[in-house]
Amino acid sequence: MAKGDQTIFDDAANPPQPAGGDVEAIQKLKGAYENLKREMHRVIVGQERVLEELLTCIFSRGHALLVGVPGLAKTLMIRTLSQTLSLSFNRIQFTPDLMPSDVVGTTVYEISTSSFRTRTGPVFANVVLADEINRAPAKTQSALLEAMEERQVTLEGDSLALPDPFLVLATQNPVEYEGTYPLPEAELDRFVFKAIVRYPSADDERAILRAHDKGQPSARIGDVEPFAHGTLEECRAEVEDVTVEDSVLDYVVRIAAESRRSPDLILGASPRAAVHLLRAAKAAAAIEGRDFVTPDDVKSLATPTLRHRLVLKAEAEIEGLDADAVCKRVLARLDVPR
Repeated sequence: MAKGDQTIFDDAANPPQPAGGDVEAIQKLKGAYENLKREMHRVIVGQERVLEELLTCIFSRGHALLVGVPGLAKTLMIRTLSQTLSLSFNRIQFTPDLMPSDVVGTTVYEISTSSFRTRTGPVFANVVLADEINRAPAKTQSALLEAMEERQVTLEGDSLALPDPFLVLATQNPVEYEGTYPLPEAELDRFVFKAIVRYPSADDERAILRAHDKGQPSARIGDVEPFAHGTLEECRAEVEDVTVEDSVLDYVVRIAAESRRSPDLILGASPRAAVHLLRAAKAAAAIEGRDFVTPDDVKSLATPTLRHRLVLKAEAEIEGLDADAVCKRVLARLDVPR
């Protein structure tokens, strides 16, 4: 994992504890994670923090929202991930005229058979890229609600199961508002993480330019070595077995409750947010090679899990606060269990 300010997990603050599960299997998961990240870095230069958050989200069976200005390789990152995981991939370009049927599908009448046939939409894939998701109106965005939560869609009264695994990875431009629509809270709450994709460091950008100057911008997506079939599901099963002590569970509860009491917020964390934070912390622990969750796993992932779910009061915005700053205030008011 990356060190310094970019570190998701603080090893020094995580003292060894008695093992509570299959240590060998956890170490295998850690190795699979490192291999996956290494293959992605053959195509993606830098963006260490985003990749860590994205892979943690995937291992915890969640969806992710990637927010960043154009040109930061958000789409390339998602396509590379699907290729490395050997999963089917569909891209949906969200536009103001996109209809719900363009996402989930519809039924069509066939004259030759005098019957209706179900035509499934692009949402029927393992990895669905919802590109510029905020460009579609609420009616179309709502087509994803059932899919993201229940992993199914309903067409003409029939419930159709989506492929397993099923991941929605959405992108959003934070600075362009013309022709866009705000994402409803119900949809935002279904994303485990909101990952902020920032500009690359000077060294990373220099490496990108040097590669392009030599006519070798990066490895092609098709050149990455894919995961062995079933590896992702094995990793996810190991994450489920990670031990969570009562004190850590209580810490998650207190974070959610404190956000709801925050004087800076109109809306705090939902119970679903607490569930997502717990699952992400379990995945983070497994990725670090541990079969138990520490308070630092929870604390380090609280901001990417909560930042998109919090609604700030006008007074807080006037004060110059954003969701990340409010998350820090919430965490600062709570004692970390030992």
